[in-house]
Amino acid sequence: MTDLSAAPTAPPPAGRRRRPRVGHIQFLNCLPLFWGLARTGSLLDLDLRTGTPDGLNDALATGELDIGPISLVEFLRHADDLVALPDIAVGSDGDVMSCLIVSQVPLERLDGERVALGSTSRTSVRLAQLLLAERVGVRPEYFVCPPDLRTMMGEARAAVVIGDAALRAALHEAPRLGLHVYDLGGMWKAWTGLPFVFAVFAARREFLDRAPDLVRQVHADLLASRDLSLAEVTKVCEQASRWEEFDAATLERYYTTALDFRLGPEQLAGIREFARRVGGAAEGFPPDVRVRLLTPDGSV
Repeated sequence: MTDLSAAPTAPPPAGRRRRPRVGHIQFLNCLPLFWGLARTGSLLDLDLRTGTPDGLNDALATGELDIGPISLVEFLRHADDLVALPDIAVGSDGDVMSCLIVSQVPLERLDGERVALGSTSRTSVRLAQLLLAERVGVRPEYFVCPPDLRTMMGEARAAVVIGDAALRAALHEAPRLGLHVYDLGGMWKAWTGLPFVFAVFAARREFLDRAPDLVRQVHADLLASRDLSLAEVTKVCEQASRWEEFDAATLERYYTTALDFRLGPEQLAGIREFARRVGGAAEGFPPDVRVRLLTPDGSV
């Protein structure tokens, strides 16, 4: 497994195909998408490269990766160069548990107040801004800071937190500090009636043109890994809870009732609705941006 911060690897000898470079986020929300790779043996067929969400976004956009997870906003900004893999994503159809606004006051009282962005996750931040402006009707002052909730609450009236830090905040820190917790996935669902997709898996179109068989195989391997992980979710959560700060029951609830790992018609409708509401020149993609999906024969 390669860290994207390491020096570039040498190209393979002439005549030998290299493994596809596939991105991997080491957040709990992606664990079921990758846990089964070792069990199925397909891990050996991948050059798996770990990184932060922002680092993997940039690596896929610039061609340092061939396939990988990418924030929805960044996918839409690079939609001409990328092809989404169907039926696999990271999203929710209601409360997601790990993309939150944590606030000292009700959201209606945040107009003009400072709101800390505890992550540079571009999709969650943009969704929070959209919901606060158009759903709640407030215009806070945003700033970025490290995702330490106590520090954030010392500098701001509210904070946007994601990932493992959000789970920790909702389950442990916010109740202890007496803070309000608002789930971005739940707010979006209540507003639009649609699921929300935070990240998709995509392949670079140039790589698909060169190696459609490899893209189809990686797609199949990821689907098999996800399905095996969810079929054995109790075992996955018991194993993960040995090393994480969340117990197995919490992780199982997270994976089976909060996260939605599908990308089908309803999820695509949610993507289109988000693009319609935020798209424009300033955002880097049009409201009617086209989402290209991989087809069974490897075409677009």
